[in-house]
Amino acid sequence: MKPIVLKSLAAIKLTGYEKILLGVFACLFALFSLTAPNFLSSVNLQSMMVQMPEFGLIALGLMVVVMTAGIDLSVTYLAALSGIAIAWALVQGWPVPLALAAGAGAALLCGSFNALLIAGTGVSPIVLTLGSMILFEGIALRLTKGGSISGFPESYYLIGGGHIGPIPVPMLIFAVVAVLTAVLLNRTAWGRGVFMIGSNPTASKFSGIPVRSVLIRVYLFSAFMAFLAAIIMTSRYNSAKVDYGSSYLMQGLAAVVLGGTSITGGSGTVKGTVIGVAIFQILSSALNLYSISPHIVNVLMGGILIAVLLVDYLVKMRQRAARLRKAKGSQASSGGNAG
Repeated sequence: MKPIVLKSLAAIKLTGYEKILLGVFACLFALFSLTAPNFLSSVNLQSMMVQMPEFGLIALGLMVVVMTAGIDLSVTYLAALSGIAIAWALVQGWPVPLALAAGAGAALLCGSFNALLIAGTGVSPIVLTLGSMILFEGIALRLTKGGSISGFPESYYLIGGGHIGPIPVPMLIFAVVAVLTAVLLNRTAWGRGVFMIGSNPTASKFSGIPVRSVLIRVYLFSAFMAFLAAIIMTSRYNSAKVDYGSSYLMQGLAAVVLGGTSITGGSGTVKGTVIGVAIFQILSSALNLYSISPHIVNVLMGGILIAVLLVDYLVKMRQRAARLRKAKGSQASSGGNAG
């Protein structure tokens, strides 16, 4: 596995679009450094490095799902249920490893529910995960009665609040997971299946790809990313609650699409998603430093998501028109040669 990871790191190259994204990130960072109060303070930079991983992990899970032309609307409440399972186990006195196993079990159970129904019955992912989102939220509210579960051991706090040198532990976790995700997508049969299913699910079946198996693992992957995000959130807040991370669904989808993943499936990169997450993170941080109302922040984030989707639609229409013109030109050329 190690040689594969090293080869993947050595082969990292940014596409033209990703270079533009990186340029946008650099410009925004420079702008906020000059205009946002305390943007470059160590406290703010550390805060961004702690908040970005939980958001980024959710986005990575969503990216893989969207690449198959699917969607997982339940991911944030799945993360909440996983965090509640961890919190309950810790409060009951379970050792941290067993509590984490309980959280992983809850996440993968919920992920299996989504995966088996979507892959097994062919029901629309948006309809199914909308229903499971409401289901998971209801279960979480029933378990917590709308309150929070708190009081964890000090050792658990180190996961979300610890540092290795100047780098927060959550950021290191996110970096490792991002690299492994890139390896899985670009260097394994499962990753190739994800791309092919998103591009043409019918052709994928006839080419021998186990579509159901790939889709099941896609939704389990999303659930596992939610579990990792739940660990960081519950550790950082030293508590678990139903609405922790609830804003990450729309922001995560926006970051995924902004990062170059097609909403219709078949394309996407970890690099683009990470840059998209970074852009949204510094935007969110700067707007808070400007003391802008959280409601206005949501309006801006929603506007960005709509704009990105419109741009994606226009680009697809332009590409389709170009293909049609090329096809007509080829037909005309063939007809002329035949004559």
